[in-house]
Amino acid sequence: MCASASPRAIRTGLTEPRTIALSRRSHSALKKFRCLRLYAVLACASLLLCLVPVSALAQQQATGPGDRGSFLSEGPAPNTTGTDGSANVTGIVLDASGASVAGAEVNLMHEDGTELHTMLSGVNGEFTFTKIPSGPYLVTVNARDFAHFTSAEFVVMVEQTYDVPNVSLSVATANTEMTVHPDEFIAAEQIKAAEKQRLVGIIPNFYTSYIYDAAPLTVKQKFLMAARGTFDPVSMLGVGIGAGIEQAMNTYPGYGQGVQGYAKRFGAKFADGRSSDFLTHAVFPSLLHQDPRYYYQGSGSIKSRITHAVSSAFITRSDSGRTEPNYSYLLGDLSSAALSNLYYPQANRGANLVFTNAAIGLAGRVAGNILREFSKRATTNASGESPQPSR
Repeated sequence: MCASASPRAIRTGLTEPRTIALSRRSHSALKKFRCLRLYAVLACASLLLCLVPVSALAQQQATGPGDRGSFLSEGPAPNTTGTDGSANVTGIVLDASGASVAGAEVNLMHEDGTELHTMLSGVNGEFTFTKIPSGPYLVTVNARDFAHFTSAEFVVMVEQTYDVPNVSLSVATANTEMTVHPDEFIAAEQIKAAEKQRLVGIIPNFYTSYIYDAAPLTVKQKFLMAARGTFDPVSMLGVGIGAGIEQAMNTYPGYGQGVQGYAKRFGAKFADGRSSDFLTHAVFPSLLHQDPRYYYQGSGSIKSRITHAVSSAFITRSDSGRTEPNYSYLLGDLSSAALSNLYYPQANRGANLVFTNAAIGLAGRVAGNILREFSKRATTNASGESPQPSR
């Protein structure tokens, strides 16, 4: 049977089964190879997961796709604003010559102009603002006789000490600001000084002006000055002395003697003086716009000074500075004398009383003016800078 078999049959019988067996072996090997490759891939993936930190993955996931570049940065970005309070600002205030300016007002301000801190520069012009938040600022400086200074805006970083450069003040332009005081203010100051003037430190000498070009008085100032002088304690003492002399001489006997007589004489003298002072120093000067003060000449011959003192009882100046007849004194004395008819004894009233009292008042003003002219050295607190020119 073996010999009769054909070669083809022999080949077929010998080779085909062998081929089939080889094919099955190859398929099994390929299947095993694929499994091994899958295991290798899984192993590599596990290894990579172990090598990459979980925190890095979380950070990358939190930042998002647009911030992947920050994952590679080495440190945080610098902070330019905040409330940390760790920054400082210093500087030195100088003038144009380079000398330090002490006592200058230095202001630390926000960029929007809001004032934050204020201090005065030290002896050497230094200033320091400590423990301030980081951020943008500017510095302003004000000092007497210097122009206002404003620095350029600057930014202070966290824990930085910033030195403000070129804090140099220029001298204020001369005559750029002039304070003009009204006459009323000047007159008030002159009245205040005049009310300290007393002859031998006792007798009021308020109505003597040692300033030739004194400021004119307002109506209110004329009345206040009259009240200040006429109710001065020394004036009241003078009324009492005058009433005592009249009682001792039994002047105006209709008043009688004793306490009652003295009281009537005191009242009459008081009324005479107060009415005369107010009428001649306040009422008529206000109505006629005249100055009630005596203006000290202080120079020239004795004759010229006496002439000036006597004439001042008849000639005065107006509030505008013109020379005018002294209607205020003349009308004031006559009016005061006329009022005396209301309280003097019946037997002494009439025209004779009016003109007698008016003449006494006028003579008293002449004598008072002469005393004012020659008593400056005996007057305490006599204030004046420009005496009237001699004639």
